[in-house]
Amino acid sequence: MLGIDPKAARAAWTVFLIALLIATAYAIRATLVILAISLFFAYMLMPVVETVYRHTPRKVSPTIALAIVYLALIGVLVGLGFTLGSKIAEEANTLATQFPKLVQNGQWANEIPLPSWLDPVRDRIVSAIKSQFTGGQDLLPYLKDIPGKLVELSHYVLDIVLVPILAFFFLKDGAQMREALVESFVDVSGQRVLDGILTDINHLLGKYIRALVLLSLSSFSAYSIFLGITGASYAVLVAGIAALLEFIPVVGPLAGGILIIVVTGVSGYAHVLWFAIFWICFRLFQDYILSPNLMGAGVELNPVLVLFGVLAGERIAGVAGMFFSVPVLASLRVIYVRLQRARRRKELSPEPVEV
Repeated sequence: MLGIDPKAARAAWTVFLIALLIATAYAIRATLVILAISLFFAYMLMPVVETVYRHTPRKVSPTIALAIVYLALIGVLVGLGFTLGSKIAEEANTLATQFPKLVQNGQWANEIPLPSWLDPVRDRIVSAIKSQFTGGQDLLPYLKDIPGKLVELSHYVLDIVLVPILAFFFLKDGAQMREALVESFVDVSGQRVLDGILTDINHLLGKYIRALVLLSLSSFSAYSIFLGITGASYAVLVAGIAALLEFIPVVGPLAGGILIIVVTGVSGYAHVLWFAIFWICFRLFQDYILSPNLMGAGVELNPVLVLFGVLAGERIAGVAGMFFSVPVLASLRVIYVRLQRARRRKELSPEPVEV
């Protein structure tokens, strides 16, 4: 009547809803990040909760088993805080105090291994590094005074507290949430497709998060043991930072290796070249043997796509975007593959003939 095409109106309405959804997600991106971190935290604890539940009497409910895991986790965190935490804080404060003097000294310049073709520009590299720390004001802004950084985190206490709380409810009511989501589809075929997608994503995220935790622990153990045996300064501190960087795909492990070489080399470490050789061998083992066995076939992404996702994630949401880039891309791949399979089954299945 008004000259509006119904098909065009439906298409415009669909585009509007999608744009509204994207805008809403961007507006609440901080909340979505907290939810995602909570979900990943739940995936990390899930094997422990299942193991505890299997070894408790049948009268004990899953909620009680979950509470036992949380109490044990609190005990472990407190223990680590008094042992490794105090050691890392001590090394960080010492490094923040001594590092500017060590950089300006310049005796470390010949210790850091560089390819022979970079020897002509070695002096320029050394001068550039020195200029970055003139006066000691710009020294390692992310490492200086770790206890002070913890005080700054008090502004985000609510977010920090919310993560384990939300993870508790994900672990407790996750199955019911999934069942309710699947049953929201009236079409039986749609329910099957959605259930398959959720099953694959659940399997993928579970293996991915647990693999990252194990890879991080592997890196911390290897780096701290090697650096400790060979007499490197700040071994626990730099090994801990490198272990955390394992959670950032592609870029993180490389940044961790460079950080260790620079910090230990400037601090007078006599075996920088041996560590560089050890790091290359360890990365080959970690990336081509340990990581594929831990992650399995769930994250089948081209390395170029992973690198693109990491860089794009950094532009969108900083470090959090880099961390979530791989699971998001892998989940999108799962959804695409499942939808393609459903479409092919629908094309191959004969249509019912009306009599």
